[in-house]
Amino acid sequence: MRIRSPMITTRDTHVTVEPARHASLDASGPAGVWTLTGEALVAADGDGPATVLVPGEAVRLLGVDLPLPTRAKRLAALPFAVEDLIAEPIDSVHLALGIELSPRRFLVGVVRHDRMAEWIARIEAEGLGHAALVPNALALPPPATGEWAVELGETRALVRAGDGTGFAIPAPLLRTAWEAAGKPRTIAYGTALPADMADSADVLALDPLARRLLAPALDLRQGLYAVRRTGTGFWRRMATVAVLGLLAHVVIAALDTVALRGIADARAAETRDLIAAKAPGTTLPEDGLASAVADLLPRPGAGGGANPFLGAAARLSGALAPLGADLSVRTMRTEGMSLIVDLDSTDPGFAGRVRTALSSGGIDAAVAPIDGGVRITSPLA
Repeated sequence: MRIRSPMITTRDTHVTVEPARHASLDASGPAGVWTLTGEALVAADGDGPATVLVPGEAVRLLGVDLPLPTRAKRLAALPFAVEDLIAEPIDSVHLALGIELSPRRFLVGVVRHDRMAEWIARIEAEGLGHAALVPNALALPPPATGEWAVELGETRALVRAGDGTGFAIPAPLLRTAWEAAGKPRTIAYGTALPADMADSADVLALDPLARRLLAPALDLRQGLYAVRRTGTGFWRRMATVAVLGLLAHVVIAALDTVALRGIADARAAETRDLIAAKAPGTTLPEDGLASAVADLLPRPGAGGGANPFLGAAARLSGALAPLGADLSVRTMRTEGMSLIVDLDSTDPGFAGRVRTALSSGGIDAAVAPIDGGVRITSPLA
């Protein structure tokens, strides 16, 4: 195995980074990069703005199309854009908007409110309430389209994909996820990958964390969880901006309502004409047009649409992460709209531990003993 400096080679990527002001630059307190684990907050790099890397198992990273001209409009549309992409109720999760991955397509982080509240409380107790919160997979360098950047540890693997997203997964599930994704070209960092997964024997060295996180692709400290700033002058300016913003919003909202009503009527007419041409004889109601058209579309899966396997596998692996080295995956497959995972174990209490881990992770799944192990049956959606 050879360790090769990342400065020797350069890679093009389609990800374009919008310059963003790092949260920790607006407040005083300890600097540097920290890692938040299940047990402690650990210093990882003493340089750079205050940043806390949070477990990627708890954050869903998505690439979402938001063809809107301003950040405010994109944020307003975000809940509707991701509602059908996640399993959790939309009001139970926090949505954070990241960099633009490609024209009008943005990185989005999804994390439960209770998890965000727990993280904020923990870092504030340690004097890091001013720090940015970044999913740990995004600390890896972004690979080119169609590639994976992988940092393999003893119990966990971090993956950053060429589409700009990423995830954390228990190490035993890495190969299964890689095969399900079509065996993308992999770039190993820090530790060598199995020979059949590695593009070469080279293992690239990583730049210091602080350098990689000077402009993070996503900071979860947004909206309700934005860094709290202090100072009389700041709040006076904020009050002025709020009043002016409210007045402008009222005017813009009125104009938008009129414009959107006209656009919606035009789109409805176009949709009815298209359905009449493509499906003669189909009767569409006067009300509830969107629901009626949705019923005509193919369901996700092998028959059309995006394959939900990776999303379901990522959620399941995140819930099983506390089992760590005890996980040994025999097979993983889909049957209908269910994800079936068979785990090897001779421990008679293993099924109970799996049920507890899935319940704690909010996963609705059936767990049953099989010969030499345990079978998990979980809905894909």
